[in-house]
Amino acid sequence: MEKKEKHIDRTKQVITIRDLHKSFGTNHVLRGIDLDIFQGENVVVLGRSGTGKSVLIKIIAGLLKPDKGTVNVLGENVASLSYRKLEELRLRIGFSFQNSALYDSMTVRENLEFPLLRNSKHLTTAQVNSAVEKALEAVGLSHAINQWPAELSGGQRKRIGIARTLIMQPAIMLYDEPTAGLDPITSMEINDLINEVQQRFNTSSIIITHDLTCARATGDKLAVLLDGRFVQMGSFEEVFASGDERLKSFYDYNFIT
Repeated sequence: MEKKEKHIDRTKQVITIRDLHKSFGTNHVLRGIDLDIFQGENVVVLGRSGTGKSVLIKIIAGLLKPDKGTVNVLGENVASLSYRKLEELRLRIGFSFQNSALYDSMTVRENLEFPLLRNSKHLTTAQVNSAVEKALEAVGLSHAINQWPAELSGGQRKRIGIARTLIMQPAIMLYDEPTAGLDPITSMEINDLINEVQQRFNTSSIIITHDLTCARATGDKLAVLLDGRFVQMGSFEEVFASGDERLKSFYDYNFIT
């Protein structure tokens, strides 16, 4: 499915990153990166395994602290927030984990109820039920409400993981390798879902991937991370028309047409 025409509000920055550095001992993972993400924009951070992509989104979510630089999310300087303020901010950020992070001891319904019951204790049973049903409908899995995670395919588990994230109505979605381990057809379905989520809920998203098909299908803007820095930024076509030899093997390995 091709991305539909949409409005990106380039007057409203939802994430602003400046001169971001992060090291682990002598391993310099991020070496001074800048990034702007605007309201309604899907930004793909593309790079090989181990290049710091997941470290970046953990810093954005306040799960790791930077060594240097600033990360501003929804008007808040993440590193300076108190624990309580950070928890409040995280409720506005949806984190879709690579492994879906479902609780195997809970049904699909219970997995989706869990964040609501933990963070929105004022909701009535009817409101919780309605939120669960709407989230499952959004990912096309209403029929799976009483199933166990073990009964679901890999693609279905990814969808349920996204539904559980959507149930808190986040302003920002962070996707960590959303197509990892999936067959090509299911990967295409997840790519379509990422676009549908953005259009339906007006989210802004960062999609971490090394899958060029995912990058081309979902990204309004690509930022290519190499050796701790963004070496190219722009649309998919702009990035891969740049003639940058460092990207050629990446493109050839993915072999997309």
